[in-house]
Amino acid sequence: MAKIIKKKFFEIDLPLIGTKFEALSNSVEELNNKTVKIDMTRQLKGKGVEIIFNVKTADGKAIGHPKKLTLVSSFIKHMLHTGIDYVEDSIMAETKENAVIIKPFLITRKKVSRAVRRTLRNSAKNWLIDYLKTKTNDEVFTDILSNQLQKPLSMKLKKTYPLAICEIRVFAVKKPLSVK
Repeated sequence: MAKIIKKKFFEIDLPLIGTKFEALSNSVEELNNKTVKIDMTRQLKGKGVEIIFNVKTADGKAIGHPKKLTLVSSFIKHMLHTGIDYVEDSIMAETKENAVIIKPFLITRKKVSRAVRRTLRNSAKNWLIDYLKTKTNDEVFTDILSNQLQKPLSMKLKKTYPLAICEIRVFAVKKPLSVK
């Protein structure tokens, strides 16, 4: 006869957002390589953001490392209206630790020409690639959550055309950089 093991709640520490999360499992080791999705909308005063954490266990403790940050589509739809243009891009870049994908999302104040949109896209791409080279993953996640990445980017792009919104729609860690 098989013994039934009762599941318990185990704490997962999420140092990026400074909170703890409880997950139901048989043991702490069973939580290794699991993912946890946290909705940060309330903490960020209505800015719809979801973060996916990858859980790693060590010494009987579970720690969540950020894997992907996404701006919720309903937040984006709420910001779009007629008489404006938006600019999107998908950029493969490198931080100090990993290869990442970052997707900026820019909304102009009025309709603009294709040339202005292209200039905004290229300027954002060059600025973001230079910015990411000097930062670690955790620093970038923290900067996006505290608007420390979007504000200087918006100021840089303001010289081309003033933006209504400058956000990072997706920031995802893809793979570790190969050791040279």
